[in-house]
Amino acid sequence: MHDLNFFRNNLDTVRERLSTRGYTLDLEAFQELDRRRRQWITDSEQLKAERNQMTAGIAKLRKEGQDTTVLQQKARMNADLIRDKDEQVAAVDREFQDLLKTIPNLTQPDVNSHSEEIRRWGAPPEFSFTPKAHWDLGTALGILDLERAAKVSGARFAFYSGLGARLERALANFMLDLHTTEHGYREVFPPFLVNYASLYGTGQMPKFAEDLFKCEGHELWLAPTAEVQVTNLFRDETLNADALPVSFCAYSSNFRSEAGSYGRDVRGIIRQHQFQKVELVKFTHPDHSNEQHERLTRDAENVLQRLGLAYRTIRLAADDTGFSSAKTYDIEVWLPGLNAYKEISSCSNFEAFQARRAQIRMKSGKGKAEFVHTLNGSGLAVGRTWAAIVENYQQADGSVLIPPALQPYLRAERIVPESGSLV
Repeated sequence: MHDLNFFRNNLDTVRERLSTRGYTLDLEAFQELDRRRRQWITDSEQLKAERNQMTAGIAKLRKEGQDTTVLQQKARMNADLIRDKDEQVAAVDREFQDLLKTIPNLTQPDVNSHSEEIRRWGAPPEFSFTPKAHWDLGTALGILDLERAAKVSGARFAFYSGLGARLERALANFMLDLHTTEHGYREVFPPFLVNYASLYGTGQMPKFAEDLFKCEGHELWLAPTAEVQVTNLFRDETLNADALPVSFCAYSSNFRSEAGSYGRDVRGIIRQHQFQKVELVKFTHPDHSNEQHERLTRDAENVLQRLGLAYRTIRLAADDTGFSSAKTYDIEVWLPGLNAYKEISSCSNFEAFQARRAQIRMKSGKGKAEFVHTLNGSGLAVGRTWAAIVENYQQADGSVLIPPALQPYLRAERIVPESGSLV
């Protein structure tokens, strides 16, 4: 949500920055709406001033023993006019709020019209054979079963088994341990069902309702990302500014309809209706949110470094930046089976956009309360990390080496066909 006063005072700047997203702000409609609102507020204030004068006049006449019938009739008519004007002001305020709900966040000045690679870490592995994709490797090893998942649930679901299931679990534990013991995050385990207010607070509602799964007969939705639950931990609350930043990590299952994505990443586990990830969320002081954004992104990158997986970090173009975000870094991991980098984390600074929608403020001492800045990013998407390990650590004999960082969790050094058979 935007600050209405900022819009009024910076319309040209707002329009220019929104245009980089491909969003056209109708300035004439906005200004006409604002003109009507200001006029009706002025009319209401004038009527209220007249009411105060009549009230004083009625009191004076009564004290003098004079008839106040005519003046009382005028006062009642005045009250009706005030009520009508206040209703008009409330109606135009709702129009403003409805308009602001549909306008994406303003991107930061360094977000350009094209995506830019910021840095790259590691080198893609070289193979003496043609590397396979994770869906072929997983099937051959018996650790991934997409056909039976489709029978049970439909397309874009997966069964993991044996060391495949243990690898999924090990990755989640490894990420949580790293973020909590070395990066300073507090772990929370959130509910998977969320209400409308929570989805509105983080910007999924009402614009992206078609991307969500709704529970029939309940005003609850399956969470598309733990960003929703963790950000809304402090909805309608005021935090101690001196205690910021506050950092959380959360492991959860996430559910998305993937509306409009048909034809993209249809094979394997890159784009699923249900997937697991570890989410990183920060509540920061506005003066430090950019610094904390960089730190959060580095924390997510560190997971890939510990696992020895090559990646690159991209600052997204304005028109690729998410609806609620002011700036986003995408971290893309190398997948040899696809011969491409694929997104494994999006790390975003939302500035006050989500906090304003969710009414999350901060206050220090006797100072005035203001909105915090919120940040979040995947640290990481577990399924895509699973795919990256299977593809990058595959061997000529069809086995998969387990990265040293994960061996204590799995108590194994290699995945071979016999260890992962489902039946």
